[in-house]
Amino acid sequence: MSTGAEHIVNLYERHASRWAQARSLEKGFYERGWLDRFRALIPPASAVLDIGCGTGEPMARYLGEHGHAVMGIDSSPTMVAMFQAKMPGQQAQVADMRTLSLARRFHGILAWDSFFHLSHQDQRQMFAIFGAHAVPQGALMFTSGPDYGEAIGQLGGEPLYHASLDAAEYRQQLSDAGFTVVDTVAEDPACGGRTVWLAQRCQVTR
Repeated sequence: MSTGAEHIVNLYERHASRWAQARSLEKGFYERGWLDRFRALIPPASAVLDIGCGTGEPMARYLGEHGHAVMGIDSSPTMVAMFQAKMPGQQAQVADMRTLSLARRFHGILAWDSFFHLSHQDQRQMFAIFGAHAVPQGALMFTSGPDYGEAIGQLGGEPLYHASLDAAEYRQQLSDAGFTVVDTVAEDPACGGRTVWLAQRCQVTR
C-alpha cells in the first residue's frame, strides 16, 4: 500500500473547517470514560500535552473544564488557530509530532486519533518522544488499529492514511520507553470502536 502518511499534514490543513464541523456533529462524547481513567492517573490541575489536538474539542475542552492546563500541538495552523479562539486560556502551537522537542515534561500525554496517522516506522520513533515529554508516573493515552497493517479512510473526499503496529509490539515499544500498560481495549464498543491504549511512565525514568 502506498504510504499516504506524508500527506496527512496538508490534508488536515486543507479540510480543517470540514473536519471541525463533522466533529461537532458527532453524537455523544465517547471519549469521556477513557479521559476520566486518564485523569485518575494524574494530579488534579496538572499539565497535559495533547498531540494532534485539532480544534481542542471535545478532549482539551473537557480537560480544561476539570482544571488541567493543556498544551495543544497540531501540524495544521488552521486547527491551532481554532483551538486558540475556542480556548484562549489554554496553549497551542503548530508542530510536527515526529520532531517534537518542547524541553518540558507533562503529567499526561494524549495522542488520540492522531498518532495512528503515522507510518509504522514513525510510530516506533514516537515512543522516545513520548518518554522525553512525560514526568515519572505520567500517563500516556493513544488510539491505534486493532492489528498490524495499514488502512485508508477519507477526509473531504481525499484518502486518509492510518497505520497500526500489533498489540505485542505496542507493549514492547511502551516498555522500552519506560511505560507500563494500565489497560488496552481493542475496538472498544463503548468508545466508537476505537482501540485504546492507556499507559503510565515508570516511577524512575530510564
